[in-house]
Amino acid sequence: MTGHMTMKSSPAAGGQLSFQAVMETWAEGMDYCAVPVPSNITATLGTKGPVLVMVQVNDSDPFQVSLFPVGGGQHYIRIKAKVRQETSTKAGDRIRVRCTVLDREAVEVPADLMSALKAEGVTKAFRSIPPGKRNFLIRRIDDAVKPSTRQRRVQEAVIATHKAREKAIDQVTPK
Repeated sequence: MTGHMTMKSSPAAGGQLSFQAVMETWAEGMDYCAVPVPSNITATLGTKGPVLVMVQVNDSDPFQVSLFPVGGGQHYIRIKAKVRQETSTKAGDRIRVRCTVLDREAVEVPADLMSALKAEGVTKAFRSIPPGKRNFLIRRIDDAVKPSTRQRRVQEAVIATHKAREKAIDQVTPK
């Protein structure tokens, strides 16, 4: 197990991590698997919060995901069904995980979402949403399989942006 990064207050973009772990069923009755991130790697990351990473499982195509915190300084990585199918892996299998820490601010906004935000006049409001929430909205859009699901999730992101803008306005407007 290796982790080659030095940390300040948040994980350094570009940091490379690799480890092996056993894939676990994360939610009974659901096709949802995750692997625990070893505690020494979590310590290397220097945060108990979510960490945006680009991951490769065994020899899979790289995919973007967040290391999600589960308390006690422990993180997990969700392994999507598509990746498990691509790598012929299942719960109980030992897998090799390679991660690159991403810059949460540098995530690309998909063209269809950008068009919808511009049409609604809320591009600036979207950029003011905290990076973790912004990245979550983008990942949900990118994870959609059907065009109709993608379109619905773009609209959900626009609605979330309107709500964030209204909340920001309420915070600066005296009551």
